Amino acid sequence: MTEPPGEDAPGGAPRDPALPAEPTDAAEPAESGDGEFPGLRASVEAILLVVDEPVAEITLAQLLERPTHEITAVLRELSAEYTAQGRGFDLREVAGGWRYYTRDVCAPVVERFVTDGQQARLTQAALETLAVVAYRQPVSRARVSAIRGVNSDGVIRTLTLRGLIEDAGQDPETQAHLYRTTGYFLERLGLRDLEELPELAPFLPDDLPEEIIEDK
Repeated sequence: MTEPPGEDAPGGAPRDPALPAEPTDAAEPAESGDGEFPGLRASVEAILLVVDEPVAEITLAQLLERPTHEITAVLRELSAEYTAQGRGFDLREVAGGWRYYTRDVCAPVVERFVTDGQQARLTQAALETLAVVAYRQPVSRARVSAIRGVNSDGVIRTLTLRGLIEDAGQDPETQAHLYRTTGYFLERLGLRDLEELPELAPFLPDDLPEEIIEDK
């Protein structure tokens, strides 16, 4: 007794039932065109190379039309890969997004290239004022001046112009203008949020007045 032949293949020749079925017109390729689209990792890297501020995971997910968890996984993989390879740059999560930064150990070389011998650092007064705003925000000019023991109006204007601090409204009781740090401040320090600021107590002198070091 003979077995029934398999389903006829194109041209009338019998098809071996053990072989996979031939593809049909319904199975279209996922990507079309003259060339293939770049992979997810390459796409993420290309975007991060041109951004001028940290870009959020959800923004990348919407742009690349991929789930957010996939974008997060790629970002963390790339960051770990750059670190393991000892690259001159790394990928950091800061200020609610991701951005490339030169690696810390390369800072002296980069600084020489960027400044070309010119001093671009903040003054001591500006650093002191910025620290007060960062740890006591929202804080008024008068409060900053009281903590520093010197008028800080000019320094606050400078920090505002440089985008490191911004207006945070008015005190409901005194109507004084309040100031806080900006997203640019977090970006420049490489922080994700203010919770990553280092503990201040170990750096304070023992004889500092209690009203200055008390919690906000």
